[in-house]
Amino acid sequence: GTSRPAHYHVLWDENNFTADGIQSLTNNLCYTYARCTRSVSVVPPAYYAHLAAFRARFYMEPDVQENGSGGCQIGKSTRVNGVSGVRPLPALKENVKRVMFYC
Repeated sequence: GTSRPAHYHVLWDENNFTADGIQSLTNNLCYTYARCTRSVSVVPPAYYAHLAAFRARFYMEPDVQENGSGGCQIGKSTRVNGVSGVRPLPALKENVKRVMFYC
């Protein structure tokens, strides 16, 4: 694939990185994405956040279904007194509460 330049804004730097340090860190992180054997154009934490938000939508909108082509279809909404029903998140087991997990 073709590399695409990305532009990042540092909002708060608690680690006191230099500009070169941030650039080096960002470049190195692009080689750590677990779903790809090559470098990616955006740092993996951004990809992981996108995946988490995409999956969370299925809990926030219970009637959303994947249609197999990467898109989603929204079914009939379940509303009680104007409030939509939200499924509770599954309970985490004790042995995985402090472990990062990516799919």
